[in-house]
Amino acid sequence: MATTWILAADSARARIFEIASRDKQCREIEDFLNPDGRSQNREINADADGRYYGYGAQYRAFAAGQKVTPVEHKTELFSKVVGRYLDKARAQHRYDKLYVIAPPEFLGLMRQNLTKEVQKLVADEINKDLSTSDMSEIERCIEGRRKLR
Repeated sequence: MATTWILAADSARARIFEIASRDKQCREIEDFLNPDGRSQNREINADADGRYYGYGAQYRAFAAGQKVTPVEHKTELFSKVVGRYLDKARAQHRYDKLYVIAPPEFLGLMRQNLTKEVQKLVADEINKDLSTSDMSEIERCIEGRRKLR
């Protein structure tokens, strides 16, 4: 009895659906929220950038720009939380196959934050934002991919 999980996610929300082979019905089993994923950088970090001073022929002060914005940082942490959940569930043998549906930027983060063992269970990656879609639309998307394989 193979169990399939579907991850429909973006930077602010990740939903996990399960299709058990015995009843073939899709049901939502988990819903993760990341409200900071839709925030503006200024809403998360109100402090000014740090400063550093250059020495030499001319003495100047420079603003140290951030390499990662606060929203990007929160989104990366969120993808790690989802990745850890999927790895823990894999270790508990809760699913045998995984479909990952996410917009391109978040799909890349998920690839980075899935363990090798979870990556082996990924049947397909779908470059779409269906995190707020209803279950029937997500099922149609997966059914279309299953027929191609």
